[in-house]
Amino acid sequence: MLKLYAMFLTLIFLVELVAAIVGFVFRHEIKNSFKNNYEKALKQYNSTGDYRSHAVDKIQSTLHCCGVTDYRDWTDTNYYSEKGFPKSCCKREDCTPQRDADKVNNEGCFIKVMTIIESEMGVVAGISFGVACFQDIFREVVFSQNSQLLVTV
Repeated sequence: MLKLYAMFLTLIFLVELVAAIVGFVFRHEIKNSFKNNYEKALKQYNSTGDYRSHAVDKIQSTLHCCGVTDYRDWTDTNYYSEKGFPKSCCKREDCTPQRDADKVNNEGCFIKVMTIIESEMGVVAGISFGVACFQDIFREVVFSQNSQLLVTV
């Protein structure tokens, strides 16, 4: 029973290791994928509250940014043609920006999101490394106890 448990721990350790390596190797593709999906979410943005529009609003209001690279990304959208900038782009909470670029945040969201992800990557890597080491140590303890049980029997 302990051997099976140790094998599962080894399997989980290997999956974590592969995931970390794949994440590191394909980090540029992940960035491009995020940027493309964010651009698509802007193009399909509406105020009816679908999950993509809600995510765009949440990112823009939380990070105080507007658009992908800057606020001008909104000018190519249907939403802008009908209503102007969304309220989540506002510099202040009580504004109605419509088409007034002075009332919206100038910075794009892509750079801000990537900066946050890259700054937190060290913490995530450290925690992952710590968990992986703990799992490896625990696996060794289980294997050594299992070997001792076999010797005494």
